[in-house]
Amino acid sequence: MLRYLTAGESHGPCLTMIIDGVPAGFAITIDKINHDLWRRQQGYGRGGRMLIENRDWKNWTKKMSALPEDRDDKIAVTKPRPGHADLNGALKYDRRDVRDILERASARETVARTAVGSFAKQLLGPFGIRVMGYIRSIGNVAANLQDLTFDEIYARSEESAVRTADPAAEEKMIALIEECKKEGNTLGGIFEVVVLGLPPGLGSHTQWDRKLDGRLAQALMSIQAMKGVEIGLGFEMARRRGSQVHDEIFFDPTKDVTEGTPRIVPTGFYRGSNNSGGTEGGMTNGAPLIARVAMKPISTLMSPLQSVDLRTKQPTDASVERSDVCAAPAAAVVGESVVAFEIAKSFLEKFGGDSLREIRRNYEHYLEQIKNY
Repeated sequence: MLRYLTAGESHGPCLTMIIDGVPAGFAITIDKINHDLWRRQQGYGRGGRMLIENRDWKNWTKKMSALPEDRDDKIAVTKPRPGHADLNGALKYDRRDVRDILERASARETVARTAVGSFAKQLLGPFGIRVMGYIRSIGNVAANLQDLTFDEIYARSEESAVRTADPAAEEKMIALIEECKKEGNTLGGIFEVVVLGLPPGLGSHTQWDRKLDGRLAQALMSIQAMKGVEIGLGFEMARRRGSQVHDEIFFDPTKDVTEGTPRIVPTGFYRGSNNSGGTEGGMTNGAPLIARVAMKPISTLMSPLQSVDLRTKQPTDASVERSDVCAAPAAAVVGESVVAFEIAKSFLEKFGGDSLREIRRNYEHYLEQIKNY
């Protein structure tokens, strides 16, 4: 089973990740991982950020020391931020300095997950599977992505300061970020992750914890500051009738229905739409997988909200840590990474083996099987 663990704190010396269960024979390029880490750093409204190593660690040794006698009590963080893990974590773990909580709860941990996801994308690459993330909206400004293919959306988003394919929306998003920056405020957004080139049958309907859409939702919701996930039409399905949402099934052995990727296999079965977002019954159905995620505004405000000092129990302004105005474009890269890992994990469960050659043999045999169904 493919799995990973991460370790490290926001202002600690570095972040660490361990990936277990990786088969042999895959070509892994460090430059591609570094490129994805760089992509996560970008985005209008982002502050200065480190990668894996924190070169600023020397300035945090006293604040971060695990030994109580090394801590300077005068710099303890005792004013929890609304919307963050500070207060809940301090109560749960019986801490009087919320730095012990906020450092590990920080979204800087997603640096490690971005590296893991970049690694996973390279496991999927030999099978023509691609994962791409981009912005749908920031604040109340939505991008118009109609009449664009997924490849066009992704290519344009990669050139955008806010990772969107709509130039008019980009201009409004940047202006909104600037407005919030002047106010000392923050912004959230909605990003979309698309996976192309998936064969039908990843995941399973047989048990709740094997359903791929459930696993994807859990992985995406585990990213710091995420508050909602929908697959395909998602919540919009609840407002429509069944005849308007279910993807009708057709048969044509000559039809190529896999957008933007080499044709997987002409099974003949295809859907007239993709409202389900590429999954049915907890399994992929061969259509592009589409997940949409809502990110709340960052909880550290330069004009802080009201809080209570943990020591005095008196009203106070919340603590202020180094922060961004808007990290939604970066979150799209992180979302891309956690989806890539869950897809790679499911792919290896289906076509598992100890080497690339063995997995490829299993995969090709399966494609031949469904071709001749």
